[in-house]
Amino acid sequence: MSNRLVVFDCDGTLVDSQHSICTAMTRAFEEAKLTPPERPAILSVVGLSLPNAIARLLPDAQAHFHDHLSERYKLAFQAMRREEGVCEPLYPGIADLVAQLHADGWMLGVATGKSDRGLNLCLTHHGIIDRFVTLQTADRHPSKPHPSMLLTAMTDAGALPETTVMIGDTSFDIDMGLAAGVRSLGVVWGYHAPDLLIASGAQAVAVDTADLRRHIDAP
Repeated sequence: MSNRLVVFDCDGTLVDSQHSICTAMTRAFEEAKLTPPERPAILSVVGLSLPNAIARLLPDAQAHFHDHLSERYKLAFQAMRREEGVCEPLYPGIADLVAQLHADGWMLGVATGKSDRGLNLCLTHHGIIDRFVTLQTADRHPSKPHPSMLLTAMTDAGALPETTVMIGDTSFDIDMGLAAGVRSLGVVWGYHAPDLLIASGAQAVAVDTADLRRHIDAP
């Protein structure tokens, strides 16, 4: 029998990292002598791999400059970690939800636009990294909404599309889930509006973690 698998996005779903993301992106643009994007624009691309996100913010720039600005973003984020300026709190109820799902026999995974290093530091900081059997990041996969991360997560966990649930806060997460053929749920506490998640094909959009658990368990 196939294992049951829940795959979470990270930024905007497990943790509220908007302050750190916006600060690092602003620093990267300023160091490149560019006017930084407004916060809503930055948040609208969270979840994509860095070069893809920056390409949306700077559509007229060349690919090599997107890569250059991505490196500046990474350096800015690393500097913030050294300064203890990174803020990535878990959303209310997430720690309990992860513990409950794990206790009830669900396999757990993460599919994120973060780097391997960033994801490991985040989950380790919150003491929940051992709950996850598969961690998929932008370091080893095409950007969302390509289904590569989810397909690999299912292989790692011994799960099938019909026993897998994708949970995220952006249309990129929902599109990835649908591309992989899995049930896809949205959450209201992240960075894309609920109506956008529904329009992308989310089967439901949870208002809190208790509501999310009900949708996860729904047949």
